Amino acid sequence: MSRKSKNLRSGDFLLVILTLGLVVFGVIMVFSASYYQSINESKNGTPYNYLIKDVIWAVLGFGLMIFTAVFDYRHYKKIALPALAVSFILLVLLLIPGVGQTTNGATRWLGVGSFTIMPGEIAKIALIIFVAWFLSEKPQRIRSFTRGILPLFLICGVYGGLILKQPNMSTAITVVAIVVLMMFVAGLSWFYCIGLVGAGALGVAGIIIANPDSHWAQRITSFMDPFADPLGDGFQVVQSLMALGSGGLFGVGLGKSIQKNLYLPEPQNDFILAIIGEELGFIGIILLLIAYAVLIWRGIHIAVNAPDQFATLLAAGITIMVAIQVILNIAVVTSSMPPTGITLPFVSYGGNALMLFMGAMGILLNISRHTAEVK
Repeated sequence: MSRKSKNLRSGDFLLVILTLGLVVFGVIMVFSASYYQSINESKNGTPYNYLIKDVIWAVLGFGLMIFTAVFDYRHYKKIALPALAVSFILLVLLLIPGVGQTTNGATRWLGVGSFTIMPGEIAKIALIIFVAWFLSEKPQRIRSFTRGILPLFLICGVYGGLILKQPNMSTAITVVAIVVLMMFVAGLSWFYCIGLVGAGALGVAGIIIANPDSHWAQRITSFMDPFADPLGDGFQVVQSLMALGSGGLFGVGLGKSIQKNLYLPEPQNDFILAIIGEELGFIGIILLLIAYAVLIWRGIHIAVNAPDQFATLLAAGITIMVAIQVILNIAVVTSSMPPTGITLPFVSYGGNALMLFMGAMGILLNISRHTAEVK
């Protein structure tokens, strides 16, 4: 059997191990972090509600990962435009009063009862597929402002604006960053990248200066000194920092967190890294970050060695998505940026995010299986 045939059958084994390892670790930490939260919320006082749901989502995600690993990535070209249209419609539906589900002041979910979808998560994957198709069909588009750069910048603005209306600042930042960095991979000039970052910085400064007492201004600046309002806007971040600080080098031990005992709100979600730091310490966080670094490296390797430009951009977009969410989650948990909902890939509780991330890893595996033999 040729080396190319073996590649087609095996794919990237290390990527599989890392993905499944992170998912299993996530299930364990979700159970640990949600133990008392589940007891407090459930009518019968069971601590297993979040664990059971997370396991179900992980199993469904594994099934999706297997499907996307064997589904030829080239077929995604055919659904690029429909996927973009569907994701846009789903985001617009959230703006219609009474259609979306609102939790803690944010309208980010569509669905009935306990079954929900997050249009913001779907938008990430839809945009990755669309941008990869758009820039690979006619590679010269990236060198044309009117035919390539402007349309994608407009899409960034529309999607970012729709997601900000939920409100969901972190997902808006993620979506815009994914598109811009994919454009950069395709050959976008540094001039446009610097200009976009500058425009964003000026916009944020404008919000703060024009109305320093507004909701967005308070959200943007609260991370600078969360202890100034420890029982208000800074409460969650203060509890997170206390958890990280009390963990020390080796942590207090798995399952022995104090902050998860109804001090840190929703510890199984966006701030699960704080519980990991408290229970497993600095060493535990470093090992987790090493796992993410290797996963991202494998994604870059697959993108660099992909058989065609569509595959390169598709793999790059998925890898960028994972990297950005890891960075933003760490920044939020450590009070290095404004607190906003951003999941830690594969680890935080959240069915939509877990399934889509595992499905995205399957796409990477499929690209690696089709990678031409490296000479």
